[in-house]
Amino acid sequence: MSDDPKTLVSTDWLAQHLKDPDLRILDASWYLPEAGRNARDEYNEAHIPGARFFDIDEISDSRSDLPHMAPPVEKFMSRMRAMGVGDGHQVVVYDGAGLLSAARVWWLFRLMGQVNVAVLDGGFPKWRAEDRPTEDMPPVVRDRHMTVRFQNHLVRDVTQVSAASKLRDHAIVDARAAIRFRGEAPEPREGLRSGHIPGSRSVPFTTLLNDDKTMKTPAETRAVFEAAGVDLDKPVITSCGSGVTAAILALALERMGHSRWSLYDGSWAEWGMFPTVPVATGEA
Repeated sequence: MSDDPKTLVSTDWLAQHLKDPDLRILDASWYLPEAGRNARDEYNEAHIPGARFFDIDEISDSRSDLPHMAPPVEKFMSRMRAMGVGDGHQVVVYDGAGLLSAARVWWLFRLMGQVNVAVLDGGFPKWRAEDRPTEDMPPVVRDRHMTVRFQNHLVRDVTQVSAASKLRDHAIVDARAAIRFRGEAPEPREGLRSGHIPGSRSVPFTTLLNDDKTMKTPAETRAVFEAAGVDLDKPVITSCGSGVTAAILALALERMGHSRWSLYDGSWAEWGMFPTVPVATGEA
């Protein structure tokens, strides 16, 4: 792969830059309860040297009933200052699943106007498989100011997505498993209807990954989107269960050079419980 410190970097790239003074590494591991894994415990046991733990559930909008919605600007800034992440830093985000939640944090940084942020391709599993160094102590951090310029165009709410679904002026793409998209499997969160946003297309995030959880090439990912019937001439809205794996689709689009994308932050956790919006089932 070609390393791009604004989207995706390899384990080789990170190993070469590990000692860079302006590099900041974030462990953004996150799991659904049924995975039976504790991300913070795993971080405490072993992480890439210098990595800070980014808690997706804590660094979120605590006023919202929806899971891990994007935090207010002030909260993001204060948490990053406390983690010693700020202006002039190159950020690399990884997770313990290979690629599951790291892209969500990449998107959050983009939402806050930070562009020097990349996801580690293959994540911690690939790093460990290559027998690269780890440590079990958190790094010593110094406060660093971060200038935030919120990018409204990178996020969508239920009203905007509902309009896009009706007008068909955007391509809406769903990262959940196809069986959930079709409404043939119950949602992991209680109280949600099954199915998908009318007019959306199914691109399960796993179809964008290789067996080792590295990301397919931009040409391969473009082929996946096109095979799913996604009209790439339109702006794209990405969606999923709760706004985490939708960011993998956003990352893939950015790498393909398709910069007109946004992420539906509430995703199915919101749409599936909203009584006034329609739900479709079956194939797209």
